[in-house]
Amino acid sequence: MAGHCGARAMAAPLGLRAAVSARWVCSAAARRPWRLFGAMCLLRLPRITQPLEKEEEEVAALMEQIELERSLYSDHEMRKLEEEEQLKKKMESLYDEDEAHGKTVIMAQDLEEKWEQKFLRFKPAPRITDADKSNDRTSLNRKLDSNLMLLVKQKIGNQELWLLPQVEWQPGETLRNTAERAMAMFLGDHIQAKVLGNAPYGIYKYKFPKAIRTENNVGAKVFFFKAFFQSSDLSQAELKTDHLWVTKKELGDYLQSEYLKKVNRFLLDL
Repeated sequence: MAGHCGARAMAAPLGLRAAVSARWVCSAAARRPWRLFGAMCLLRLPRITQPLEKEEEEVAALMEQIELERSLYSDHEMRKLEEEEQLKKKMESLYDEDEAHGKTVIMAQDLEEKWEQKFLRFKPAPRITDADKSNDRTSLNRKLDSNLMLLVKQKIGNQELWLLPQVEWQPGETLRNTAERAMAMFLGDHIQAKVLGNAPYGIYKYKFPKAIRTENNVGAKVFFFKAFFQSSDLSQAELKTDHLWVTKKELGDYLQSEYLKKVNRFLLDL
């Protein structure tokens, strides 16, 4: 009995503390409620390498020279040397015609000339696209050597702002689910993207204007997630609003300063 009474005596303070703690959390939430949003930073990765700087070109040339000096002959080069030796013997009348009997005579020099002609016909795709020339920032086919990020125009209060795609969290969702829903809302369900992790990469918190701020509606917290765009084009996308594909340097033309600071913290543009 004494043991049971002692257990009840201990349980009561623990239960009381839990109840007090729960009431404090509830009251704190009631005093400072925040609306939660999930936003997706959708990146189109570079499709070509960036042009080398002068110093990089010099180092690349040096490394290429070192590799050439230390390299061994390839099979093609060995064949070419052997054919040159055979031709030399033939010119000196020391070459045995029986050695070449039954062999298909395609000289290494002939192959090189064939490859040279094929190379001359090759036309590389331009690094500068039509979208670059017209500065069409709604096109994915621009800035091929840089990351591009999707921005959409959304109405926040009485303003229309450029933002990363975002929607408000709904009960039962994870924040990643919310960010994925934001991406699907603006791009449709046909777009393939690789979401990176389950934890947000950043958060942006702001208070609503005093004119509309209340005890139950203080402000919003936006949780940022990242994803890599994997579809080859946007032909199947169902873009439902104004959109842009911009580089990190171009973000400042559209995003507000405080919002931009939070986004820049988790962006790398190497």
